[in-house]
Amino acid sequence: MSIVEAFIFGVVQGIAEFLPISSTAHIVIAQLLFGYSFPGLSFEVILHIGSIVAVVLYFRRDIIQLIQAFFRYITQKRREDRPEFFFAIYIVIATIITGLLGIMLEDVLAETIKTPAFIAASLTVTGFFLILIERYHKIGDRTEKEMNVFDAVIVGLAQTLAVLPGISRSGSTLIAALYAGLNRPTAVRFSFLLSIPVILGSSVLAFDDLRTGSLASIGTMPLIIALVASFITSWIGIVWLINFLNKGRLIYFALYCFLLAILVVTLVDPAATIQTE
Repeated sequence: MSIVEAFIFGVVQGIAEFLPISSTAHIVIAQLLFGYSFPGLSFEVILHIGSIVAVVLYFRRDIIQLIQAFFRYITQKRREDRPEFFFAIYIVIATIITGLLGIMLEDVLAETIKTPAFIAASLTVTGFFLILIERYHKIGDRTEKEMNVFDAVIVGLAQTLAVLPGISRSGSTLIAALYAGLNRPTAVRFSFLLSIPVILGSSVLAFDDLRTGSLASIGTMPLIIALVASFITSWIGIVWLINFLNKGRLIYFALYCFLLAILVVTLVDPAATIQTE
């Protein structure tokens, strides 16, 4: 892998990870365009590490506050810590649902989902639901204090679909949270904090692949470049999305998904697919 390719893969991962446009689809499309298949899952782990470090550092105060409130409520039963305690519980519930069902879904579909036609269709579905939630569903006003188990289950189930390339993880969780009646700030916070255990979990599942030495074929410098590019662009993506959602509209992401789906169908060889080496 060249340094330029590593940089592009890092940028693609970082920008697309937290925007509702599916980072998996973008990574697969980039591989198809370059005619390059990652040697196993090791390189994807490196890309995800950059994103996870970015989101942990950005939300470090939220994470510390959440952990402190969680254990304070257990030991002291402080009433003011109750919302944060259950917020953490809801993250755990959604993560478990995503983890169990996501593994089952991925095992069933395997590599058949990494084709241009499937990706284009999934991007179209993502765009459709972004428009649906933006135009035809009234955004709720419920905050963390009004959240319940049903919200966590709905978001967890929606996030499970993100195992499909083209179905955005951040998009699916945002859509589900807004559909459940949460307000935008709560939906965004829940989506971002939920991404931490999910991305960590998917990376841990791929750690065994690191033992194969597949990273050696990529090279040290490309790995460093990809990691740094993923971290920096993930940070930018987080900041930009939060600011955009406060004053922007999801429909723009929907239009992008539709455009990308058209480009995939017209420019990428329909017989192309990604095979793990």
